[in-house]
Amino acid sequence: MSSPNFIDYVKFCSRSGHGGAGYLHFHREKFIQHGGPDGGNGGRGGHVILRGNAQHWTLLHLKYRKHVIATNGNRGEEQDRTGHDGEDEILDVPLGTVAKRADTEEILFEITEDGKEYILTPGGRGGKGNAFFATSTNQAPQHAQPGEPGKEEWIVLELKLLADVGLVGFPNAGKSTLLSVVSAAKPKIGDYPFTTLTPNLGVVSYRDAHSFVMADIPGIIEGAAEGKGLGIRFLRHIERNSLLLFMIPADAKDIGVEYDILLNELRKYNPELLDKKRLLAISKADMLDDELKEAIKKELPTELPSVFISSITSQGITELKDLIWKNLH
Repeated sequence: MSSPNFIDYVKFCSRSGHGGAGYLHFHREKFIQHGGPDGGNGGRGGHVILRGNAQHWTLLHLKYRKHVIATNGNRGEEQDRTGHDGEDEILDVPLGTVAKRADTEEILFEITEDGKEYILTPGGRGGKGNAFFATSTNQAPQHAQPGEPGKEEWIVLELKLLADVGLVGFPNAGKSTLLSVVSAAKPKIGDYPFTTLTPNLGVVSYRDAHSFVMADIPGIIEGAAEGKGLGIRFLRHIERNSLLLFMIPADAKDIGVEYDILLNELRKYNPELLDKKRLLAISKADMLDDELKEAIKKELPTELPSVFISSITSQGITELKDLIWKNLH
């Protein structure tokens, strides 16, 4: 579930419709020369609405929409008829989308439910017609309200992938290889840094027809929280994961130091990430004998459940799935 067309950030101008004006009108018939007021209310302007859609997993379809404009409400009519409401502009977005105001970075809402709709930019209210203002002491009001103007604002949409397990590690830690082995996902794999330039999602089958979703996040480097490497562009995807699986290769110079660096980058980006459950997988374990494994175990963080794996030989893969499932449930 990866593509060069994966887009997780868009910015556009959202403009709702103006409300229709109320109508100033008096009832007239052949034998009724001085009928009462019957001007109707104006229709409301169209809203700009975001709707969660589980069939979408990228914001690509919105990449080139720089202006999203809803239509205006219609003017009220005679015989106390309300004008038609403006047509809403509904945008389907993937689950995990966060809507913000571009100028203030204020978070408006987060979309996590399929089919649920949120009004992003509300349309203007319709004006009242003169029939609304008729009273016992003012039986022929000579005024009606104009419609309320719509709003125009710049909006940012950010996508945070929804997954049960997020893979965290430096470039070339074996994250993409693991995902390709345990799921049907086909991420790009290569023996050089930053092979993965977009997040990948895969559904991992487990015992008794159970499954969970795993996300391969592009590699983190020291200083990522300050924008180095791929920067914080993909760190936000980790926020949505229920469990974080740290992956460090067996040939790392110091596994403990690498783990501390990764943890520190998450802390600097968002300290709340440290509240998530964490597991540690030592990848490329096929190059280790039992004696080396025992030596490495002594260096691992004692509070962290860990497992040695090899995606090439499938060593430890079943044990890893069991460990993940136990901590997810």
